[in-house]
Amino acid sequence: MAVVDNFTVKNPMFVIKRSSIVIISALILTFITLVICIVNLGVKPITNAESYERQKIVLDAGHGGVDGGAVGVKSGVSEAKLNLIVVNRLKTHLENAGFGVVLTRSDENGLYGNETKNRKKKDMQKRKEIIDNANASLVISVHMNTYANSSRRGAQVFYNKNSNESISLANNVQNSFNNMEEAVKKTQALKGDYYLLNYVKTPCIIAECGFLSNPEEEKLLCDEEYLEKIAYAIYKGVIGYMSENTIKFCD
Repeated sequence: MAVVDNFTVKNPMFVIKRSSIVIISALILTFITLVICIVNLGVKPITNAESYERQKIVLDAGHGGVDGGAVGVKSGVSEAKLNLIVVNRLKTHLENAGFGVVLTRSDENGLYGNETKNRKKKDMQKRKEIIDNANASLVISVHMNTYANSSRRGAQVFYNKNSNESISLANNVQNSFNNMEEAVKKTQALKGDYYLLNYVKTPCIIAECGFLSNPEEEKLLCDEEYLEKIAYAIYKGVIGYMSENTIKFCD
């Protein structure tokens, strides 16, 4: 015989059944409490992977067509070509993580169509149009830098000073650039005065991936393995930004 709550019972199975009922009741109560908390918070229980699948990112490879952008000081390579390589590699990383990706340009051509005048203006307007229609969460515009002083080097990120999301994204990507083994110094993300930053409502950054006017950095930027590192650094910055905003992106 067994004793339960000071009562003597002849059937020991009563103890097992009673314990099972207590456990099941506790589990049900816990589940109900969790549901109530989730409803009150307005947050859906969702994993990061599922969240990423609901996010769309626009990747903008700067320049293209007759506008090749900056030129390598020794190799003569065009910025437009390198931008597209980085964007395509970044696209692969983002899609593998579950993001939807929209490209403003997917080949060497510019976005000004058959225009012969005001090509730059038309090109930028078309990029904005693509971004506005994408209904995306983020925009990353990829570029290469140049400067009169050939000693300048290092990846630099620019943001829209009026957008907290742009600032946060820029800081995450800049930190990722700074953590690359090839980074010669730590650099801060800076506010920028660029068309996309000024006129696109979606959180947007300009990622200047290095200086083609610096011979040493130009050599790196002509190496596809290094361009892969650059793309992966941007990707890590995006993931860092998304992780900081998990609840926001799960709504």
